[in-house]
Amino acid sequence: MTTARGFLSDYFVAVAVKRLSNVEANPKVSNQHEINDKASQLMKMLGETERRKKSSNGLGGFVGRFIYLSGEQEGISEIGSLAWYDSRRDQPHRSREWRLYYSGNAVTDAMQPGDTLLLAMHENGELYFIVAPSGSSIERQLLWLFKLDRTPSDDLFAQDQKVLSTSEIDFAARFILDELGIVFVEPDEDFLDGLIRPFARTFPSTKVMAELAWKHASAPSARIDPDNAILAWVDFEERLFRRLERVIVEDRIRDGFFKESAVDVDAFFAFAISAMNRRKSRAGQSLEHHLAQVFRAHNLEFQQGVITERNNRPDFLFPSGAAYHNSDFPDAKLTMLGSKTSLKDRWRQILAEADRITKKHLFTIDTGISVAQTDQMFDSNVQLVVPRKLHETYIPSQRVSIQELAAFVDMVRARSG
Repeated sequence: MTTARGFLSDYFVAVAVKRLSNVEANPKVSNQHEINDKASQLMKMLGETERRKKSSNGLGGFVGRFIYLSGEQEGISEIGSLAWYDSRRDQPHRSREWRLYYSGNAVTDAMQPGDTLLLAMHENGELYFIVAPSGSSIERQLLWLFKLDRTPSDDLFAQDQKVLSTSEIDFAARFILDELGIVFVEPDEDFLDGLIRPFARTFPSTKVMAELAWKHASAPSARIDPDNAILAWVDFEERLFRRLERVIVEDRIRDGFFKESAVDVDAFFAFAISAMNRRKSRAGQSLEHHLAQVFRAHNLEFQQGVITERNNRPDFLFPSGAAYHNSDFPDAKLTMLGSKTSLKDRWRQILAEADRITKKHLFTIDTGISVAQTDQMFDSNVQLVVPRKLHETYIPSQRVSIQELAAFVDMVRARSG
């Protein structure tokens, strides 16, 4: 079946990007806290009406959501104010010069000259002030999300709003929206509700969820097109899980958190932590189920969780654990594959998982990994395997060394011959 996924324009109506200058980012250089708009690009988003007047909540012309994301540590998020004004309003003989004034906060304290700034107007009128380090994975992900196929420069560039209305939200986009604190609204609730109804508001196993994706997702044959098949499965299962999670969490919140007639704050935090941990652990297990289904579709011989040296357990060994532990079996016919939904620095874990296999393969659905990180993997003899569609989130120099899932399958089949 074909299901609706929603579009980026359902959340953001406009976005602009620039590289922060020393004057804009460094309070030691300037106390003005201003973003310049020399190219008049922000006027496409904010118009030519000044927004100096205090809003009902007293925060200023625009309610601003300030977000700093580095990808290496927990992000920083603050609510602040933003004012839009003509700095030459009292100089009628001069051309107008528009500036965006921001309030100082933990996010603006963290940003540095050279960082990338994205200004995104939410459909509710709030202005998102998003900062990411230049060259970081999260910068690449944000540029990909907003379809900004250019290197940020000192001059602001405003994205064509038509692009946002044609950008479908898939699982990769939802992960980035999560980082921005955007709650995804499922456009296909009725159909998904019909699938989760038999579970009576309890979480089924990851295998059951994966099987539902294999049956109901609009996916190509895994034998013909494994790259797009696995993306369709992951996308469908993620949506299904989020819908069930929302129903269960709503019920739990409705019941309340009380202990002896008092609000039980500890119980609330325990439940919240449990919910977030479930998301992370389920995603990893789910991805392994989908990969195994692809390998079965291609009749590949493999084993999961085989114990190797130092009690390590590679996610996948080809052709088997018995072959790996047989010293007479040729090393060249052995393959290992690690599986991680997102990488950060966790890719190094696979380096010690199978000593007999010099070149490690690592599958991920992570997007826009930084050049520095992919270079480190290459130097460590790690071959990155990424579904073909997600290659577009990487720069051209990275793509030449990234393997598609179909190519990995062909390689394993050739080794078994």
